[in-house]
Amino acid sequence: MMDDLDRSLIALLSSDARLSLATMARRLKIARSTLQARLERLETAKIIAGYTIKLGEGAREQRLRATVLVSIEPRSQPNIITRLRAISEIERVITTSGRFDLMLQIACPSTGVLDRVLDQIIAITGIIQTESLIHLSNKLDRAI
Repeated sequence: MMDDLDRSLIALLSSDARLSLATMARRLKIARSTLQARLERLETAKIIAGYTIKLGEGAREQRLRATVLVSIEPRSQPNIITRLRAISEIERVITTSGRFDLMLQIACPSTGVLDRVLDQIIAITGIIQTESLIHLSNKLDRAI
């Protein structure tokens, strides 16, 4: 179980994973050895799976992004997922509840490529309907 100190530590790391142990310990008002022990426990418990960088907009390749909502025929999901994996522009496939069964996140270099990808998706046997949402601008990003 995580306590308030663990949550504070994770929040601190989420805002800047490059902070030194000494700086984090000072900000959390704990001993450096306590901080190190907490980090090791969180890593061992797989609460912290790794440390990485998050690229800003300036470093990212300019890509057209879209979300595609997909309705599928019953019992067709395994075959559809296999076919979707073969489309390199699809970054993520998420199962959903409600009117749509799947949510696809897509990144393409142009509208022409997006159009081709959408044609590939709708041509997959078992897909009944799609609805495409093109991302315009990012107003909030809390993703770690």
